[in-house]
Amino acid sequence: MIAKRLIAIWVLSSGFAYAAMVRAQESARTVTDGVYADAQAGRGAAAYESACSGCHGADLGGGTGPALKEQRFSRSYAGKSLKELFTKIATTMPRNMPASLSDDVYLDIVAHLLNENGFRSGTEALDAGALDLIRVVAGRPKPLAAVGDYSYVEVVGCLTTGPQHTWLLTRATDPAAAVPSVPADPPTTTDKPLGVQTIHLLDAAAYNADAHTGQKVYVRGLLIKLPDEQRMTISAFEPVLPTCR
Repeated sequence: MIAKRLIAIWVLSSGFAYAAMVRAQESARTVTDGVYADAQAGRGAAAYESACSGCHGADLGGGTGPALKEQRFSRSYAGKSLKELFTKIATTMPRNMPASLSDDVYLDIVAHLLNENGFRSGTEALDAGALDLIRVVAGRPKPLAAVGDYSYVEVVGCLTTGPQHTWLLTRATDPAAAVPSVPADPPTTTDKPLGVQTIHLLDAAAYNADAHTGQKVYVRGLLIKLPDEQRMTISAFEPVLPTCR
């Protein structure tokens, strides 16, 4: 009888230990473990655009509402469960109609926030039942997209006059992806050598191009790739050196 009781106690304690181990493993999950699906984040992006971007910015950078990425995101949510982030959004947003969306839509928005904060997706969608078992960690910069047609980029080159009163950036560096919401940061004179690209600047005249002819300049804007040339609109224009020699 005693032996049977000891065996029963051992079985129960083993079961409790196993359950505790499983809970510990589940609670050890973080938002770095691929806790949402790409399709879910895509739906969340659309929902965020219509319900949240007016206050928090299209790029989560903040506006009348706080930023939802980078340092502000980390200070507010790192170390907490993902359920706290979900509950905050689901009970207070949108500002003019809090709690007006379905739980599934709020889950999609959370997936979008994780994606925009640089956390990779997984194979399964984020589930409400798992939120309190997933810990938020500090956000990380989202990788910049590959440069292609209509990419927002930055380049350095020599400002040169072209045919028919056009302006060219010659000996330009390869266009590098940039983030519109991040302030322009022109390079120092030593850390950005010239390249071999030629880019047609569409609106250089608006930046007093005549006064900068022959100078090394830094330009940010939208890259437009055509079969016979590259063009750029300009959103930032800064002289770097008075000469391209």
